[in-house]
Amino acid sequence: MTRSIRLDAVLVQAVIAGALSFAHLHDLAAAAGQTGWKAWAYPVSVDLLLVAVWRRLRTDGPSRLAWLWFLVALVASLGANIATAGLLNLGHVPAWLRILVAGWPALAFLGGTLLAHTHSHADGREPVLPAPAVTAPQPTEPAPEPEREPVATSAPAPALPQAAPAPPVPPALVDHARKVAADHRTRTGTDIDTATLRARLGVPEDLAGAIAAQLA
Repeated sequence: MTRSIRLDAVLVQAVIAGALSFAHLHDLAAAAGQTGWKAWAYPVSVDLLLVAVWRRLRTDGPSRLAWLWFLVALVASLGANIATAGLLNLGHVPAWLRILVAGWPALAFLGGTLLAHTHSHADGREPVLPAPAVTAPQPTEPAPEPEREPVATSAPAPALPQAAPAPPVPPALVDHARKVAADHRTRTGTDIDTATLRARLGVPEDLAGAIAAQLA
């Protein structure tokens, strides 16, 4: 019962504030030379811009564009309230205020168009970072050994080929690979294998193996 009374009081307060602001905008527009139906169109224009900002903030979240036009509409509404409070002689409105009132329709149309047709890029998806270019280590030529006199000994066993050193992995690429592996584990319930990790990151096979070894 208490919650419903509180909600009704808020709605009544919003209706009263909206009606007073509507009347102040009408009076200011009429004093600035916008007579007849044009004076009533100004408060409607300001309120529609506020509605457009509210829809943008609700659907796409906070953005600089939405907050900019929210401040523009707020200044227009609050300025009308202050101007009609006796601080301004409505019988002799200054020229600069007449210019602002006359230019408001074009400004409001620009703001509504930008809010309606400019979409935010914050869609909740993490941008995929391009894999940094990894330069393969350049083989260095061994220094020539000094000639030795042949010694009559048995032929030594051939040396086993040594495994190529693992390529260096940038820390930023390892952090991105952890996020990709976590996302794969969330969607499939299994750990990501090296082939899938290589396909997701777009890196060579040896580099993918080195990254998988650090993720293990």
